[in-house]
Amino acid sequence: MIIDFGTMIEEAKPHFKGGLKEYNVKMFTDETNKIMRGRLVPGASIGFHTHETDQEVIYILEGEGALVDAEGNTLETVLPGQATYCPKGESHSLMNKSEKDLIFFAVVTAL
Repeated sequence: MIIDFGTMIEEAKPHFKGGLKEYNVKMFTDETNKIMRGRLVPGASIGFHTHETDQEVIYILEGEGALVDAEGNTLETVLPGQATYCPKGESHSLMNKSEKDLIFFAVVTAL
């Protein structure tokens, strides 16, 4: 199966999970997966949330992000070529702290 993000319409999700501004996303879903190409404009964020029944991997394509994770709620810089992992039961947030769009690929898989 090929998922062609180039032909998908980007959806804006204002204040996603309580975040700032809006999360722009092209998304494929099936019974157990969400496969997304996400975009956060400068200053936008995905709010802090817990993965109760699933896990998420985020791979940064462009821009500079900041990850807030449950282990001490520390702020870590995440750059192109780096990935973050949030296992089931853990919490995290992602924000764009740069002057250009933060573009990333994310996969959420239910367990």
